[in-house]
Amino acid sequence: MLGDGAVLLLLLLPWTAQGRAVSEAGGPAWARGQQLSRQLCVLAWRAHPPMGHVDLPREEGGDETTEDVPRIQCEDGCDPQGLRDNSQSCLQRIHQGLVFYEKLLGSDIFTGEPSLLPDGPVDQLHASVLGLRELLQPEGHHWETEQTPSPTPSQPWQRLLLRLKILRSLQAFVAVAARVFAHGAATLSP
Repeated sequence: MLGDGAVLLLLLLPWTAQGRAVSEAGGPAWARGQQLSRQLCVLAWRAHPPMGHVDLPREEGGDETTEDVPRIQCEDGCDPQGLRDNSQSCLQRIHQGLVFYEKLLGSDIFTGEPSLLPDGPVDQLHASVLGLRELLQPEGHHWETEQTPSPTPSQPWQRLLLRLKILRSLQAFVAVAARVFAHGAATLSP
């Protein structure tokens, strides 16, 4: 867990990306990605603070909104050797995940949530996801994104459970992404 001073420092970082991931030399802006991914981690935890142990019920038949959440896996090349050889595969996977979560955070699942007020935790989280996604989108190049299904409209009674599931999976996703950018900033930056 981060101390209050570290959290405050991370919260003071700018909210949006001011550059593109692909520089003139063709390499990603690792340091900027590191800043944004750290910020995204803090915001993901602020949007859904730990509440102790909560058993989430399992639904029969699965839920397409949270069943196919993106995960960064071994074959995505996000390990140190994979990043050194060709970081584009990993960055594309992170980009695809951010597109997925951006859609979910903008869906009706979060409608009516008090934290969605302008400058609320979920609104800040949504803006930060958008900022990192834009940083990863190379200028003049649009990555093929897996067909990300639009979330099906949810019923009001489902939303609390769906929010918890989405925010937990987002926390795990951005934690791995932050490690990728920290490694890239430390070892792959020019």
